[in-house]
Amino acid sequence: MILAGSTPAAHPAGRTCPDHFSHERTWLAQLRVGRLADAMRPFRFGVNYPRGALETWLDHCRTAEQQGYDAVHAPDHLGSAAPFAMLAAAAAVTERVKLGTYVLNNSFWNPHLLAREAATVDLLSGGRVELGLGLGYVRSEFETAGIPWQPHAERVDRLAATIDVLTQVFSGAGPQPLPEPRPRPPLMIGGHNDRLLTLAARTCDIVAFSGALARKDGPPGALRLVPADEVQARVDLVRKEAGDRLDDVEFASLIQYVEISDDAERTAAELVERFGDDSLNTPERILANPFIKIGTAAELTDEVVRDRHRFGFTYLITHGQHRDALAEVIAVHRDFALTDARTAEINRRRATPTSDMVPVEDMTHLLDERSANEQS
Repeated sequence: MILAGSTPAAHPAGRTCPDHFSHERTWLAQLRVGRLADAMRPFRFGVNYPRGALETWLDHCRTAEQQGYDAVHAPDHLGSAAPFAMLAAAAAVTERVKLGTYVLNNSFWNPHLLAREAATVDLLSGGRVELGLGLGYVRSEFETAGIPWQPHAERVDRLAATIDVLTQVFSGAGPQPLPEPRPRPPLMIGGHNDRLLTLAARTCDIVAFSGALARKDGPPGALRLVPADEVQARVDLVRKEAGDRLDDVEFASLIQYVEISDDAERTAAELVERFGDDSLNTPERILANPFIKIGTAAELTDEVVRDRHRFGFTYLITHGQHRDALAEVIAVHRDFALTDARTAEINRRRATPTSDMVPVEDMTHLLDERSANEQS
């Protein structure tokens, strides 16, 4: 993906960066007035792997797991290593992380053989596979592989047929290509087009919003990022099309660029020329784009929480070159933010208080004490 750059960056000058304890107090205050009573889905974090550099794949996976990532993903482009071989190798050197494809080019795969590949790695890894599917957007890869480049609608229909086969095979119906019966791994569809997202909303466990569209004026594979209002429209579409199954659908976001910086405006200004995109032609547009994260780790922690409330994004995935930057956000989020587990505990205390529990009202005082001790 040409848009995804590699360096590190910043956040708007006027943006405040509260200390972590005041951040926790803010969440407590919101809880006490019931603003977070919706018990939103907790965050997960994933990282894709850049093309090439296959010799670092295993170290990349080990490091990502140590940094607190929840998933590692392999791409599916010609010129990259075979994704399921990569995931099988990753399974051998990791213990906890999910092993995903982000995302397979569906046109490259026979669905029965795809089911066998996914099931094999799922068996070897103890059930850690997440199967991400997409349409493929680089026409030259189709031409190199000798695969016809079909119109978008036909590729969506073919993907729908693949999902039908996968569902049938993993349910045990029909001829079995699997090494042994097992549940279907979680399915994810990644993209931005309305028709594709409608299919995802109706059939998949995870809907991945890439926020990217092919640039007609750029080289093969070049993408442009859509602004927040377009993202909101796609999110609203998925919520509508998911219907009664909405609560069971996880919303993922492919964060295209992450940079840790204490001067976001300056960094964004430096990136304007680099992105070379009309939708990102001012620092303000760059900083407002939900698929670009520039700022301190504490600022970005607040930003992803706001994105969760606005768009529902709870599964945050980035490219391999931004792994370490997003890892700083993960550390802040998990060490200092009021986590969902702690939210549940506070709500439980409020709902069923007992004599041996610290009252919720006293928790703010404890945080004040902790903050004072840290500052002394």
